[in-house]
Amino acid sequence: MKHIHIGFSIHRPEMIPKTAELMGAHDVIFLEEPPDPGFGEMLAGNISIEAYLMPQDLEYPDFSRQMAALEKELHHAGKKLIQVEPFYAALLSIHDTFADGGTPDDLKPKTLPFYVFMAERQATGALLKFYQTAATGSFDAVIQAVREFSKTDARRFRLRDSLRAQEIARQAAHFTSVYVEAGTIHFFLFRELHRLLSDRYRVRPVYLDRLVLSEAGHRQHLYSPVYSPGDLLTLFYILHPGRARRDTEDLLAARSVIYSKIIHKQENKETGNLFFHLKDEMACIRRVKNLSVDNCRELFGRVRNKPTDQARQVVERYQAGRTEDDNQG
Repeated sequence: MKHIHIGFSIHRPEMIPKTAELMGAHDVIFLEEPPDPGFGEMLAGNISIEAYLMPQDLEYPDFSRQMAALEKELHHAGKKLIQVEPFYAALLSIHDTFADGGTPDDLKPKTLPFYVFMAERQATGALLKFYQTAATGSFDAVIQAVREFSKTDARRFRLRDSLRAQEIARQAAHFTSVYVEAGTIHFFLFRELHRLLSDRYRVRPVYLDRLVLSEAGHRQHLYSPVYSPGDLLTLFYILHPGRARRDTEDLLAARSVIYSKIIHKQENKETGNLFFHLKDEMACIRRVKNLSVDNCRELFGRVRNKPTDQARQVVERYQAGRTEDDNQG
């Protein structure tokens, strides 16, 4: 039977060897990026990887360079690579329209550009409100801002994944063995692809973080993906829109605030530190998973204005003190 694997992963260099192994076992790879006119030229070697990536706003430049090199290898090995990300393709087109003098009023209601623009504007606005609130607002206001951003982000993800699933379903008909690149938050993409294609394909998710951690000796993660509290909150809103579980929502939001203060956000430059980001995420998830809302409230004032390493030390000392108090009690 024909099959589709959705490879859920994080955009970090340590994931590329496992990504290469899985992508190389399929006939076609649907990449998680909008079509770029220079992509084919880069694959063919007519332009350098650096020249291809230069115009792009890269959040993780080391990862992007290594992925581009992998994509060239796969292309030369005869694999078909297709860039599919309709949401961001539409968004780039909207930006071009605005750069040429257009305005939001030029977007016709009930059209794809209109829905994409509204989803992006609402999510961006909620994110800016969170940043503003996180700087000066009360803990309760910050928690509310986290929840509001997660809700708007979830709506954006549902639209983005729905559009991508529809386009992949349309193009996948020509192939037998299909690999779909996806970030770990995009579980709705799997659900949509399964809904659209399960009568013709065996549609299965593959969690690369599970595989990598298992091979590194962390076998307890073989059957559960690594999700931060913020991702769990967003996934709740993605998969259960309209359902309210206020205590759970507040708890995940509170933990996500502390988690965001202690997680390392930059690409690791220590080449000898294998699986740095996955291990860092695991450590931070373990660090916050037993915190209550009141614990997070107490910690928030202590870590709010501290850099990552200092914030982590504060949380570690706080938890060590709680453990000592529990033992004495």
